[in-house]
Parts: sequence; C-alpha cells; structure tokens
Amino acid sequence: MTKPIARPLPQKTIGVLGGMSNQATAEYYRLLNDGLNARLGGWDNGEIVIVSVNFGNIEHFVRQNAWDAAHHYLSGKVDALERAGSDVILCVSNTLHRVVEPIMAGRTTPFIHIADPTGAAIRAAGLSRVALLGTMPTMLSDDLRRRYEERFGVEILVPSDPDKAIVDRIIFDELVRRDLRPESKARYLEIIDRLTADGAQGVILGCTEIFLLVDQADRPDFPMFNTTALHAAAAVAFALGE
Repeated sequence: MTKPIARPLPQKTIGVLGGMSNQATAEYYRLLNDGLNARLGGWDNGEIVIVSVNFGNIEHFVRQNAWDAAHHYLSGKVDALERAGSDVILCVSNTLHRVVEPIMAGRTTPFIHIADPTGAAIRAAGLSRVALLGTMPTMLSDDLRRRYEERFGVEILVPSDPDKAIVDRIIFDELVRRDLRPESKARYLEIIDRLTADGAQGVILGCTEIFLLVDQADRPDFPMFNTTALHAAAAVAFALGE
C-alpha cells in the first residue's frame, strides 16, 4: 500500500518577477506548473508568487536607457516577492537581468540567472559558437556575452545591425502583444539562416517571447535554446531540491 503523502506537501515557493511581458509571464506560470506536475504527479503543481509590473514602464526604461530608474522600480518589486516568502526568484526578461542581477547581488534569496541554464544546455550539447537573438540591449550586452564566454566557453554571435533592428522591432511591436505574424516568422528564420552561414552552431532565443514565433520544429537540425523553457526547468529543479 502506498504511503499517504503528508499534507500540505512541503515545497519551495518560486517567486516570479513578471510583466516583462505579460505574455512571457503567462508562459512561465504554465511551464512551472506543468514541470512540477510532471515530477510530482496527481494534482500537485507549484507554489508560486508572481509580482507583475507595468510593461509600459519597462518599455519606457528600456527605450530611454533609464537603467537607474528601472533599478529603483524593480527593487521595490523584488522586496514584495521576498515579503511574500519566495525561496528563489526568477526574472522573466533576458533584458531586465541587466538590472535585476545587481539588485539580487545584495540579497540572500537565491536568484537563477536566465543565462546559466541556457549556457549549461549549450555546453551539454557540445557547442562553442552560438547566435543570440533578443532585444537590442540584450544583443548589445557585453556583460551577457562575457557570462556565456567565461562561464560556459560559448562564443556569442549577433545579427548585423539591420537585422538587430528587425529582431528588436518585432519583439516590441508584436511579440509582447502575442501578435504572431507569418511574415515576421519568415524574417526571423532568414536572420537565423544568415547567422548559420556566418558559423553559428545554434541560436539562443534570448527573449522570453521569441519561442512563441519560432521554435526547434522550424529548423530541426539547427539547435535552438529556448531561454524561457530552460529557465523554468531550472526553477522546477530548485523547487524540488535538486
């Protein structure tokens, strides 16, 4: 006879700093619960706290390079996650890790950086030179490039300047609204193909909405690293004490 599970089931609370965008946040909530249910079975899923910010503020901070203002704004949101009992904190935006990583550096609550499970997956795949798609600040980030190179031995390639502009525009004008256009998908795949020709062995979908538009099925033989799914899987492992 199976031993009854003690209730309530003890588990760690995952804190999600969301709203960047609401589309990505909804996908994180789904992936976290699906991942935990797959491991725990039955009706069990996650204990999750979400603090969701106003994306209008985020868009303004990013477009205006107002990183100090973003730091002040998001610090208060992280405070709220900690007060709510989060045992680990995730930021659902690759771009805003630029701000959230230093906020978390002075705190004791664990923080899972989105690049770390992604870099680990790239290394496990045996790749050393991958392309990065994301918002303009993400593609231009020296800190992110160094993190992949120094921690995981991964050289980062980025699109040409005209292609960067296309990738960034589609994210802000379409993907954050879940406006998924066939012509935009075609543009992304053309950009990925150009990066492949430049020597990329795979591509990081380095914006948490990009996988809504393109995914592995679009280029089955070219590895795509979905930062959203990899980040959520790392949080599931943390919540289960792995």
